[in-house]
Amino acid sequence: MERTMRASLADLELLAAVARHGSFRRAAMEAGLSPSSVTERIRALEDRVGVRLLNRTTRSVAPTEAGAALLARLRPALGEIAAALDDAGRAGDSITGTLRINAPPPATQLVLAPLVSRFLARHPRATMEVTSESGFADIVREGYDAGVRWGESLARDMIAVRLGGPMRYVLVAAPSFLESVGTPREPADLLRLPCIRTRYSNGTLLPWEFERAGETVAIRPDGPLVTTDADLALSAACDGVGFYLTFKGWAQPFLEAGRLIPLLPEWLPPFEGPYLYYPSRRHQPAALQAFVDLVRERGARS
Repeated sequence: MERTMRASLADLELLAAVARHGSFRRAAMEAGLSPSSVTERIRALEDRVGVRLLNRTTRSVAPTEAGAALLARLRPALGEIAAALDDAGRAGDSITGTLRINAPPPATQLVLAPLVSRFLARHPRATMEVTSESGFADIVREGYDAGVRWGESLARDMIAVRLGGPMRYVLVAAPSFLESVGTPREPADLLRLPCIRTRYSNGTLLPWEFERAGETVAIRPDGPLVTTDADLALSAACDGVGFYLTFKGWAQPFLEAGRLIPLLPEWLPPFEGPYLYYPSRRHQPAALQAFVDLVRERGARS
């Protein structure tokens, strides 16, 4: 018992981070340490405990039976310690710590960005780490406090708070391109015209969906360009490469400048905006609760 009591809280948190990520490198990035430093500290922790806690291979890291048993008891304790520290921060009316959020690029740029600036101005001792990616992340397993997704993608066991109002897609093309290939009158016309497609980080190419008067049409057009980058796609659309379906907020500057023309607006009605979501916990991190309060405050004013 005397030998195990010398394990520091920081080292136990490192052990939990390595197990959560299945990687010394990612745990090191989260802690702001070098991978070699994390490896040495975990090895020293195992020496103090007197048993191997992690199995290491060249491809993966996973808890041993003893490590899994230790972590099962540690995680609730570490959560309670973090909650106690957060409560102490609330008592001093000072929000500190790092708020980690995972969000898709459209939500990051069109909805989240102004909230981030306002939050950091209101709580100067807090920090935010925002990961912008189009794939679906397991926010609990990957160590995020919250995520952002559209309603149809939310898990039922998550608390969800609306981030903003309705949004719209817009189908766009350059004026010179329309003079060359003609203007589509309905979605099916796009199947014989060059289009610019978006591939998500998980490799998915989603169909283009249109809706009018209760009729839904989903198509998979072809074209000379497929990209994960919205800026590249918009630039290519301005240059006459093809038709492009994107968020209206992204295309708005080009529409206002006359470089792109909106098409088939009657087939692209508004849809519900994204949600901030997070797991239900007895003690929410103070920074997360403060951000949720800001989101709800903004919603009450809109």
